[in-house]
Amino acid sequence: MTKILKYLKPYWLSIVLAFGLLFGQATCELTMPDYMQNIVNTGIQNAGIESGVYQQIREKTLNSYLMFANDSEKDLITSSYKLVTPSKATKEEKTEIPALKTENVYVLKDISEEKEEKLSSALTLLQMTMVEVSKDAKEQNVQIPQLLMMNGIDSYRKAAKSEISKLGDSTVSSMSSQFLKKEYTDLGMNMEKMQQDHIIFSGLKMLGYALGSAVCAILVGFLASRIAAGFSKDLREEVFEKVTHFSNENLNTFSTSSLITRTTNDIQQLQMTIVMFLRIVMYAPIIGVGAILHVIESGANMTWILALCVVVILSVVLLIFMIVMPKFKIMQKMIDKMNSVVRELLDGMLVIRAFNNEKLEEKKFDQANSDITSISLFTTRAMAIMMPIMMFLMNGTTLMILWFGSKQVDSGMIQVGSIMAFMQYAMQVIMAFLMITMVTIMLPRANVSALRIHEVLSSEITIKDPSNPMNFSSSMRGVVSFKNVSFKYPGADEEVLSNISFETKPGETTAFIGSTGSGKSTLINLVPRFYDVTSGSILVDGVDIRNVKQADLRSRIGYVPQKGMLLSGDIESNLLYSKKDASKDDISNALSISQSTEFVSKKPEGIKSEINQGGTNVSGGQRQRLSIARAVVRKPEIYIFDDSFSALDFKTDAKLREALAKSCKETKSTVLLVAQRISSILHADQIIVLDEGKMVGKGTHAQLMKSCEVYQQIASSQLTKEELANV
Repeated sequence: MTKILKYLKPYWLSIVLAFGLLFGQATCELTMPDYMQNIVNTGIQNAGIESGVYQQIREKTLNSYLMFANDSEKDLITSSYKLVTPSKATKEEKTEIPALKTENVYVLKDISEEKEEKLSSALTLLQMTMVEVSKDAKEQNVQIPQLLMMNGIDSYRKAAKSEISKLGDSTVSSMSSQFLKKEYTDLGMNMEKMQQDHIIFSGLKMLGYALGSAVCAILVGFLASRIAAGFSKDLREEVFEKVTHFSNENLNTFSTSSLITRTTNDIQQLQMTIVMFLRIVMYAPIIGVGAILHVIESGANMTWILALCVVVILSVVLLIFMIVMPKFKIMQKMIDKMNSVVRELLDGMLVIRAFNNEKLEEKKFDQANSDITSISLFTTRAMAIMMPIMMFLMNGTTLMILWFGSKQVDSGMIQVGSIMAFMQYAMQVIMAFLMITMVTIMLPRANVSALRIHEVLSSEITIKDPSNPMNFSSSMRGVVSFKNVSFKYPGADEEVLSNISFETKPGETTAFIGSTGSGKSTLINLVPRFYDVTSGSILVDGVDIRNVKQADLRSRIGYVPQKGMLLSGDIESNLLYSKKDASKDDISNALSISQSTEFVSKKPEGIKSEINQGGTNVSGGQRQRLSIARAVVRKPEIYIFDDSFSALDFKTDAKLREALAKSCKETKSTVLLVAQRISSILHADQIIVLDEGKMVGKGTHAQLMKSCEVYQQIASSQLTKEELANV
């Protein structure tokens, strides 16, 4: 997988931006539970009172606190408030604090957070002390001043500290807010409005963070899709370019169906995985770690529940990963096999129908389809089993948090809002691991796909251009020389061609004939370097073809394969395929030489007539003639015809050869011709006879009839004595 990721380099800036947006999304997601906790704890339970420090307090209330305060606490309290009297109060202050109309009020100064925290702790202690004193005075039925004179203040302060240490922060906070709520009510403040404003304001903040999270998620989705699509596009181009440079040896390593699967299905798997990786795998650790930090800071002693859940999740994921990984390797091979069956079925449809073997082919497809279905069901069921397990763990974790959290709420250790926030953070942690788990199921298959693609990209091209290419001689044209050429296919033990030597001359035709499997097609495929010779050398215009660029070599060749192959488009685009700048006269001349003018002119749209992929909408003979015309348009130095006249009738064949011979004489083009019929090569300037890969004869028809036994056998099997005598 890592070997393929280098193709993400052009998108590193987008990846960094996506990573930043994920941080923004995670920050928004992690902030919302805090606001929810604040709404429940402060807005609902504490009536919107955010701090344990009085913002305003009546003079008599403050004096009651000072009765129980020590010297340092008195200094802290008196230095934190300023006195506002009715006579000196402004109209705005009287509006905000109705009690100022009749009594003095202390207003909190602008103090530091550290001082405010100390003030809150001091007021909480004094409040608890007042509770202890009031309780004792009620029990003893005496006045508070009298009780203080009898017992002193220190014992009550000590009891208050002890009580605070026993109670949880939640209880202490609620108790303190009750003192503040009573005082604010006595001051004439609208507590309902304060509570409502706090809840609405906090809710709007939550909504803002939710919108921020949504915007970040949308942008990340856009970037992830763009990066993955671009990556796939680049990778497909790289694979396609690599395959176009494959030699026949390389192409024999991979089946056609496998290359199609690797270029489409395998790259699609990687594209999906990259999208999931950018949107989930990168996001999950951020949200997971952030949620864990918030859980630790919450003070709830339930972190062990999360740790237990995470360990179980990871164990389940590892187990499924070990089971499923080998299956994905098999699955991709099954897809290759099914593509191969389908391709064979479509290519051979006419033969299948001709022999009434549709049922047989259906069985083949059913077998391949059943195999891939079976393994797909296995992997899908593995995922299906995983999901209920994960949901069970998630719901079980929720129950455990509620069970142990309710006890902490009951003991006053934490508030209800804190439990709700803890549950949200816990769900975020679990969902982070759950998301990673879901992607983990995809990773094995993506890894298999990446290895298959890398196998293509890392394949060494067997036929390469030289580092210091030579140029063809300008004084020679169409001279092809075979010097002791031998060839065997990669991995084969026996040679297909052995010690072949001959030379062609410009404007002449060299024909190759022999029994099936004698090496005729292999021999001429060595000229354009579809294969490289095993030993010996092939020279074109006096230069070894291994010492020139393949493009330069092939630009001098007009190649017509045994099976006429046309590309999708129209007739004109197929003819221009060999020479883009060919003129109308060139096209007309090529059609004339290939005997195609008649059937092309009869088509309603002429040379603009549509050609289906492979030329399936024209006959075999027409395909061969258009393939020949395409080669003629190039006006090459060397024509290579690999039994390219087999689909032509004798009359058309004769006319075509006559016109081609005349054109080659005029342009001094060399013709290399593979033939099965003696009649088509009788007038060749040079005939090479092959038998089991060896050259057993070379010369004209007349010479070979006298000197070559193999040629004599072929001739006598195809022509009568009378026909041979009249040649």
